[in-house]
Amino acid sequence: MNFKRRAVAAAAVLAVASAGLAAVQATAEATQPEPRARPATCPDLTVSRGWYGENKARLQHLIDTYGHCGPGQRTGGAKPVAVFDWDNTVIKNDVGDATMFWLLRHGKIRTPQGGDWHTTSRYLTDPAAKALTKACPATGTTLPTHRNTARGAACADEIHSVYGEGTTTTGKAAFAGFDHRRMEPQYAWLAQLTRGWSTPQVKRFAAAARAENLAAPIGTRQRVGTGQATGWVRYYDQQRDLIRTLKKAGFDVYVVSASPEPVAEVWSRSVGVDARHTIGIRNVTAHGRHTAHLKGCGTVRDGDDSMITYIDGKRCWINQEIYGVRGAAAEKVRPAAKRQVFAAGDSDTDISFLRDATALRLVLNRNKNELMCRAYDNADRRWLINPMFIEPKGAKTDPYPCATTGYTERNGDAGPVRRTDGSVIPDQRDTVHAPTRTP
Repeated sequence: MNFKRRAVAAAAVLAVASAGLAAVQATAEATQPEPRARPATCPDLTVSRGWYGENKARLQHLIDTYGHCGPGQRTGGAKPVAVFDWDNTVIKNDVGDATMFWLLRHGKIRTPQGGDWHTTSRYLTDPAAKALTKACPATGTTLPTHRNTARGAACADEIHSVYGEGTTTTGKAAFAGFDHRRMEPQYAWLAQLTRGWSTPQVKRFAAAARAENLAAPIGTRQRVGTGQATGWVRYYDQQRDLIRTLKKAGFDVYVVSASPEPVAEVWSRSVGVDARHTIGIRNVTAHGRHTAHLKGCGTVRDGDDSMITYIDGKRCWINQEIYGVRGAAAEKVRPAAKRQVFAAGDSDTDISFLRDATALRLVLNRNKNELMCRAYDNADRRWLINPMFIEPKGAKTDPYPCATTGYTERNGDAGPVRRTDGSVIPDQRDTVHAPTRTP
């Protein structure tokens, strides 16, 4: 009897407790706000093709969270910032290359000051300066790279090799002595070779190159000197759509390019990014014309020519031009609230500003070692990897050498890629790429 009474009592207590729990749950559910319907004014991404896996959905979530539909904008917060690299990120191919090839084909590169090629870059080696002097005699205001003559072709070939390969036509190193984390002298050389032209003139050259490259069929090759070079460029519809949607949602969208700024401006306006929101390599000017010297950032003075919008240099220019930070502080990683929430890039040149993005980082896979090591490691789950939208690469057969040679040191040496805590990222396999096609 005692056992039976205890069992009945226990059952009664359990029933009361269950009823109480149910009542608490019902009360909690009754007091929970109704799920907020997504307002019809929230802008949507409209291009679906080409996005890998959940990338489009995650980008849409970013837009809904940080844009005018998100809590920050509803309470009058500062505009969220999105930063895009340009070449091979918003477009397929390189607008700096397109402009350089146009300059060579139309004879628009001026003879160096005093005929001395060292004046075009502080990092140009003696063998390169000698090779250029031999191939391009200083006999006029501009060089004869457009002429269908042996001399014109030889000059175009030497400049093309130094710019495109970083070597002379005989294979000797063309540049030396630079910080590999803030300067790429081949990229800088294009801006420096606009010496003597005004910014409006450079923009006209870039516009002419743009028209040619957009009109040329995909896959076009063009003749430069005696060689061949890429002769076409295309905007990515997916990135146009993403930029448009970010802007409609209230983001401040910037382009930060390692191409000359006037060139990038000509191209970026067609995706709705104006000159004020376009940052690239800037020349020091004199008497309204470009000099062969470059604007500085952070601790680098104008004319020192040792930092451009390249790897750590992109971080500096973003901090300086977007956030108004000056001096040494512009070269540092800023607090999270004072950084871009989104960034997109395709190359190791973009790694620093991509890592600075606080919400999402979009990477187009071009098999660049350090970038892909960090993106595949995805330590904080904020990296999105997507194949290129036009002519995507297939699977890389070997792993990325993250643990050994994936990182380029300031002096150019190769080393392991490390996380923020100093640990080494293990080698990573390539898993996000163009689908394998069966015959």
